[in-house]
Amino acid sequence: MACFLVSAAEAAIVTVATQFVIAHEQKLLPKFKREEEQPAHACAKIPFSRKLRWLSNLLWGGSLLLAFEHVWHGEIVAWFPFLTAAATPADTIAMLHEMSTVGVTMAILVTAVWGAMVLVSAAMEKKALLPALAE
Repeated sequence: MACFLVSAAEAAIVTVATQFVIAHEQKLLPKFKREEEQPAHACAKIPFSRKLRWLSNLLWGGSLLLAFEHVWHGEIVAWFPFLTAAATPADTIAMLHEMSTVGVTMAILVTAVWGAMVLVSAAMEKKALLPALAE
């Protein structure tokens, strides 16, 4: 019915948070005059803002795909209230229940998959940094 709205809301929050993280990272990054002055290990570390963008892309992509599926099945229409489940109070209660169960579960699952991606990338970064730091 409207479970995609939970992921879309999380995606919007993550997108805004990403912009704040990017601004913070730009303040902290050292300003190198030439690229050859950068330490060898500087290129092996993926910035956290890029990792947040992964989550944002996963959430927006899933939300858009689910929204398309709901349009395809006639659950989203071009006239008010736009969601057919919001037409009556009883349907609205069922829609809110679905959002709080299915929508939240999907958002948590996507975030957990992203967390696993971040852990794997951190392990790969660590593996790439060890030889560079030993030099």
